[in-house]
Parts: sequence; structure tokens; C-alpha cells
Amino acid sequence: MNKLTAKRFGTLLSTILLFSTVSFSQLGNVDFLKSVPADGAKFLQAYMAPWANAFGAGLNGGWYNTAKPHKLGGFDLTTSFNVTMIPSSFDKFDISTLKLTSLTGSGLTPSISGPNTAGQQLTFKDPGTGTTLASYTAPPGTGWKIIPVPTAQIGIGLPFGTELKVRYIPKLKIKNGDISLWGVGVVHSLLQYLPGNKLLPFDVSLFGGYTKLTGNIPTNLQPGTPQAYTTPYVATTSFNNQNLNMNVSALNVSLLASLNVPVLTVYGGIGYCKTKTEMAFSGNFPTPGFVATPLPHSEYNNSGVITGDKFGKMSIENFSGMRANIGIRIKMAVITIHADYTKAQYNVFSTGLGISFR
Repeated sequence: MNKLTAKRFGTLLSTILLFSTVSFSQLGNVDFLKSVPADGAKFLQAYMAPWANAFGAGLNGGWYNTAKPHKLGGFDLTTSFNVTMIPSSFDKFDISTLKLTSLTGSGLTPSISGPNTAGQQLTFKDPGTGTTLASYTAPPGTGWKIIPVPTAQIGIGLPFGTELKVRYIPKLKIKNGDISLWGVGVVHSLLQYLPGNKLLPFDVSLFGGYTKLTGNIPTNLQPGTPQAYTTPYVATTSFNNQNLNMNVSALNVSLLASLNVPVLTVYGGIGYCKTKTEMAFSGNFPTPGFVATPLPHSEYNNSGVITGDKFGKMSIENFSGMRANIGIRIKMAVITIHADYTKAQYNVFSTGLGISFR
């Protein structure tokens, strides 16, 4: 790996570390889990949705910068910096649409990409008696509406006008959590079936690619302050093992075309994309419970400790639909520089650098 490529790869890893650290820190405020598990899960899904879908859109970027597959034995090493732009319409969500059963609250509250201001007031009430067990504000947003998603991949020329692309970033430890990424893609030339195709200055290919990002994010929910007439809670279980596992997957199937002239390539693609995010908690979480005497009140005790599996498997609403992009690539000897813009529900701007042979 030459110095330029090594520096670029170092920048990629640094970006993952920086942004993931900010992401992990944001999940320190999870008071909304002080409710019945189903309500906490619903709120988390709505809150995290913009970033989850933005990550998925970014993972679908940077796969290609030409429609021409490598010749047999040819290869490239390419790093891309994909920047996803979150529409303003996802800055907030309406609590009343979540159909919560134990949490009460109303109005618009910030999503994770929304304004860095306090959210709406939330109240957790005992489902049986209506007694207030906890009251807190929903978490603020971050104000981050431009999400960087760096990727690194290798392309290898195979027989029959086909190229295999592989993405891989090993598990990286980040602030008591970790993150990893892998992906695989295939480019297959359609122009090769046209007689005289070698005389044409353009290429047409079919592309399919799948990427998966896995992250384990530590969370921190501790027992609240007891009321004056309650017995202080002495926990017999640890609350330092809380973790949120996230799997973000992205699928991209596109028809590619590129016009190749010396040094410059103009390329584009149109097709279908889909993203999906699945989440699951692990560890122990304290929640307040109802106690009738001496007066109806909330209390933390061992019976209020729930395990992560009680939240169940959580999924962010899938984004799927058409995507179209156009870009340019400049090749000087074996060095390539590319940039493109993708139009979809979450628009993506990609730029990258690589080395390419054959």
C-alpha cells in the first residue's frame, strides 16, 4: 500500500471513529426506556430513524466509478467518502403517532438529527392505576443532518466480463463499543453481448451490491432518585452491561453506463435501493414500579429490573425506492479520482480516490 493510499485509509478510519464516538455519546440519554419495554422500543425507533436510514443510503454509495469491469486479473483499491443529507422533514416526529400505552406526551419532539434543544415532556404512568412513576424530557437532537459514511473496497476482474467488489473493515473498538463493516458487489458487462462493442466509447453493465454495518453501542440507564418515604434501592445486579446492537444493511441494484474518453470518464446509474436497520438491547435495565403504601408511588427495586431481550427485536422502517446518480472520474496513470451525486429520498454526494490496473 503506497503512502497516499495508506493516508486515505487512515482518514477513513479516523472518520468512522470520530462520528461513531459522537453517535455513541448521544445514546447516553435513554430515560425514555423507563417505561414498559414496548413503549421504549417505539420511541427509540422513531428517534433513531433519520440516522439509520442515512447510514444505509451512504452504504449504497461509492460502489462504482465506471460501468467498465476490470479485465481478467485487473484490480483496484478505492476509498470513498459518502455524505448523506437528511431532509428537514425528518428533524422531528410526532409523539402521538407512536401509539404509546404507558408513556404520555404530545407534540413534535426532535429526532436524533433534529435541533439540539430539549424534547417534549414525557410521563410514565402505571398502566393499572395511572400513578405517575417517572417524568422526564425526551432527548434533544444533535443538529447533525449531514452524515459521513466512508467505505473502502477492492475490485477484481473475473472471466466473462465480470468484476467482483469486496468491502471490509474489521471490528474497531470505539468508546466501550465497536463497529465493523463488510460488503460484496458484482459488475457484469451487458455491452459484451453486442457485436463490435470494442469499437464503442461507452459501456453498459448491471450492478448489484450489498453492505452491512454492525455496531455495538453502550447505553447508560441508572436507577432514579428515590422518593423521601421509599427505601433506598440497593441493586443486586449490575447496570454497567447495557448495550444496543445495531445492524444496518443496504442493497443497491442498478443499470450502469459510462462514457470513456482519455483521462475522463462520465458515469451514471439508475436502479433500486433498499436499507434496513435492526436493533436489540442486552444487559440489565432499571425501571420504576408501582407501590401502594404508604401512599401510591414509584420505587426502584429488583422486580423492576428488566433484561434487554424484553424490548424485543426492533426495526427501523425500511427505506426502499429508486435511485439515480451521475458522476465523473479522472484517471492519471493508475491513480483515480471520482465524484458523483445520487438523487433519492436521502441524497448522497460521494468522492473518492483509488489505484486501478487494467
